[in-house]
Amino acid sequence: MDETDRAIIRHLRADGRMPNAALAEAVGLSPSACLRRLRLLESRGTIRGYTVLVEETAQQGVVVVIVQITLERQTDDHLRRFEDAVRRCPEVRECYLMTGIADYLLRVEARDAADYERLHKEALSRMPGVARIQSSFAIRTVIRGG
Repeated sequence: MDETDRAIIRHLRADGRMPNAALAEAVGLSPSACLRRLRLLESRGTIRGYTVLVEETAQQGVVVVIVQITLERQTDDHLRRFEDAVRRCPEVRECYLMTGIADYLLRVEARDAADYERLHKEALSRMPGVARIQSSFAIRTVIRGG
């Protein structure tokens, strides 16, 4: 990947719906050369897809909770069982295996604090191998996406 490929990605992160002609002009390529590079980035898996980011305030009644999960043990089996369980929880919007203090970092969406309390009791605390849960409610989004 060279500087032109990085420029294509940078522009698409800012505007994923940018027309190819405008993208080509922005990165200094002909439209056909730009489209070839774009298709190559897609076929190699560098660009895996396109999505819509919805403004948080448009989602009335949604609170975001950042959750740190520490497991009892960090064996392959414990990690796999936890990951299988967390994939089945629709309120968990993102999950990352981490280094540092916690084993996992989750971004959870709930209707309100009471809904999160229900999720904490009925799902998160019952997932296999969970030793500790630390939750923080987001006040507002500063940067998201891209």
